[in-house]
Amino acid sequence: MVEIKNVLICGLGAIGSIYATKIKNANLKILLDENRIGRYQRDGLYFNNQRYDFSYILPSENNFKADLIIIATKSTGFLSAIKGLENFITEKTIILSLLNGIRSEDILKEHYSNAKVLYSYYVGHASMKTQNKVFYDGIGNIVFGEINNEKLSDEVLALKNFFDKEKIDYIIPKDMLSSMWKKFIINLGLNQTTALFQAPYGIFKVEYARKIAQNLMQEGVILAQKVGAKGNFIEDAFNLIDEMPPEYKTSMEQDVEQGRKTEVDIFAGEVCELGKKYGISTPYNEFLYNYIKGKESST
Repeated sequence: MVEIKNVLICGLGAIGSIYATKIKNANLKILLDENRIGRYQRDGLYFNNQRYDFSYILPSENNFKADLIIIATKSTGFLSAIKGLENFITEKTIILSLLNGIRSEDILKEHYSNAKVLYSYYVGHASMKTQNKVFYDGIGNIVFGEINNEKLSDEVLALKNFFDKEKIDYIIPKDMLSSMWKKFIINLGLNQTTALFQAPYGIFKVEYARKIAQNLMQEGVILAQKVGAKGNFIEDAFNLIDEMPPEYKTSMEQDVEQGRKTEVDIFAGEVCELGKKYGISTPYNEFLYNYIKGKESST
């Protein structure tokens, strides 16, 4: 079993910063471009008002081999990010992609067939990032594993041991496929509805917003059943949504507010593509996709 000693985190945004500040007992590097490295070396990262100064590395450097790589970029920067991993990967490297959506692991396997790509995602309260300041209430888990975890593989056990040592909260579901679709369906309702209304979680106290979220998610449920995923997806989604602090904002809503490109391609866009593949009508996600794309093109 691999012992995880060298860790590379790709991205220092709202999610990457959570785990960069948690890892204390490994040789940690943060992979960024030259401009971002210069900015963080000058200004630092403030996480819950405490300054952190990390060890940074450029994609062009080749003197560091990672036992574990955690990809924590937005989907909009994913393809360019994974191209910068080549110098740090060996046949023993474990890769986690904490991106939203359901396809990043397949893309990683195509690029790095020699590494060990585990399925994974983050679930919990969103952190709020403004420039180099991040605020986070500490509630969240990394969900990870093989597609089936009835028996844990050596890589899953190695990562479990590492997370235990670093006091990182995690979940290893037996059925990873269904678990990933559960998160995907939550995002269809949660991220997209808050982006549509440009409102925080409290919008779900409004019945009209809940109905829109339900319809967006229902199209995802039909697709999940097509691929063999199982669960009480919509009930579980609303249970999670109702636990969220009403003043918190999703990452997608923050993107719309700040005029950035959103992750609508991996949410509504993915639903529309799969709908065409399986001959399933997806009018709610089609409308949402066109609406958000229209907003992006006007900013």
